[in-house]
Amino acid sequence: MESEARKDMLQRVTAELMAAGSRQGNEMTQEQLMALVEKSLSSLPAEEADMLLSLANQMVMKNRRPDVTEVRPQALECDVVRFQNNKEKWVAFVGLLDGYPYEIFTGLQDDEEGIVLPKTVTSGKIIKQVNPDGTKRYDFQFENKRGYKTTVEGLSEKFNKEYWNYAKLISGVLRYRMPLEHVIRLVGSLSLNDESINTWKVGVERALKKYVPGAHDDSADAAGTQAESAEV
Repeated sequence: MESEARKDMLQRVTAELMAAGSRQGNEMTQEQLMALVEKSLSSLPAEEADMLLSLANQMVMKNRRPDVTEVRPQALECDVVRFQNNKEKWVAFVGLLDGYPYEIFTGLQDDEEGIVLPKTVTSGKIIKQVNPDGTKRYDFQFENKRGYKTTVEGLSEKFNKEYWNYAKLISGVLRYRMPLEHVIRLVGSLSLNDESINTWKVGVERALKKYVPGAHDDSADAAGTQAESAEV
């Protein structure tokens, strides 16, 4: 299990245990509780410890309903998900708030008009900026292998306007915390005339499914989209 994913899971599980403990009058600090969980996991073989942590995380994610945050923070953690749409390479930026999808941006990986990222980039931050004329833009920032930060400015300007508008609709329901299963069904139910957009929406469904505990992606072959996470 990757260290960042393990860290996120551990924090979520510890936070849930902390909340449950406080209801029972337990006065352990979060640091003490995390150390206890780590100690318990270290007593197991690595594979079993990862499996136990993953199952605990799935239970937390399934039973927890995130709070609605109407005012977007200036910066959000972000996952980068790559997929193919009609043989074209696409990328989805999934903005996360408290580990849950909060917004999504999608566009072509293209040298001239789209987004070009190293294959090693799987995460970063989406930063909301205000231009001098008062308009807003969203930038993507990531760290390279040497620890230097690189910023891709103006995500909205690099993506097809039609795809951008659909992504804004999806982001709207994500921000008001519609359950992810319902969001995915909503995206799947969109009736669009353009075949390219239809295959694009399947890529968006796949990008969101990874955040649903226990979800199985059974649409890949039928839809003709291919996730490229194995190449990242």
